[in-house]
Amino acid sequence: MSAASRFLTALSRTLSTMGLYGDDHPATQRAVDAAHAALQDLQADDAGVHFTFLSGEVLVGEEVLPELEGWEWSEDLARAGIERIEFLDRVDADQFARLLSDLAARLGIRPASSADARQTGWSPVRFGLLTVDAGARAPADHLAMAGLSYALRDERDAMSWVHDEVRNGGRLHAAEADGVVRSLSLAMHAEQAMVMPLLQLKEHDQYTTTHSMNVSVLAMALGEFLELGAETVRSLGLAGLLHDLGKVCIPQDILNKPGRLTEAERQVVHSHPAVGARLLLSNSELDFAAVVAYEHHVMIDGGGYPHLPDARGAEYASRLVHVCDVYDALRTKRPYREAWESERAIAYIEGRAGIEFDPAIARSFVAMMRQWDRRVQTSMI
Repeated sequence: MSAASRFLTALSRTLSTMGLYGDDHPATQRAVDAAHAALQDLQADDAGVHFTFLSGEVLVGEEVLPELEGWEWSEDLARAGIERIEFLDRVDADQFARLLSDLAARLGIRPASSADARQTGWSPVRFGLLTVDAGARAPADHLAMAGLSYALRDERDAMSWVHDEVRNGGRLHAAEADGVVRSLSLAMHAEQAMVMPLLQLKEHDQYTTTHSMNVSVLAMALGEFLELGAETVRSLGLAGLLHDLGKVCIPQDILNKPGRLTEAERQVVHSHPAVGARLLLSNSELDFAAVVAYEHHVMIDGGGYPHLPDARGAEYASRLVHVCDVYDALRTKRPYREAWESERAIAYIEGRAGIEFDPAIARSFVAMMRQWDRRVQTSMI
């Protein structure tokens, strides 16, 4: 067996062991050490090595590895958006541990952690997709790498499928939604500095899916800006992703109506927080998201909907998601108006602090967006 095949076999064995025993088990550490040693052997003569994972085959450089023909991990990696791994230089133990952590989270072997999110600094390892846009296949030197370069098409498609299942009377697949949140978190943190990968709307009927993913990213970013802790940030991401679930039950001709809604149509739209909350309460793991779905249109001055006896009693998470929801809605082109520029949307939130929005949350959101404006990147999928 070649050195390349020995390394990939050791890598897959390590990832499997992480899934079975967790990161801290002695068996995992032995597997990590063995895989790192195999990588060092592979890089002994030439530190620059790259692997390409295609359906049914693996390439090292431009050469097919015949002993790994039909290797099941190749398909798993490609499905997770890892069609290529490049080693640009020799990899130390900490850098290898970071790679394993990123791969395990991307593959769904374990959830992303706050430690993953805060790892920074140059890495000699890159991984990502070979495609640079839908339907196009690029040569190797145009590789779209992990981080902002995650295409997020798979995540968009996964959420569209979740919405279709709910729309057609099926069950809510919470695991799929949680996987999307993990992927969004990784896309935010795979670069040296955190970025916010926001998606542009391509077609009107994708609005609910695209908007929900953007609100999830904004909610996690704001949670981290406020230093709320990894578990809370993840919960905010899931709540943001599912906050508009009730809209999947609203006819598209109402959601995308270019003119003014009738009173009857307005009541249908205003029902979506309650509808979404009921759908989420069917899963005991989503109580937090259900509360946010129900309250995310409540204004701090008592306006909005549904009416609460004490609007200021709305959950903190609901008030946080409300700000993120309004910002992305204003930034998105709709049939009845053009998209607002970012600064105009930020100024709106700033001006409505204490009226529509929790003033402290609004101030923090405005500060975050103005501080990170250059780290907000958009992609049309």
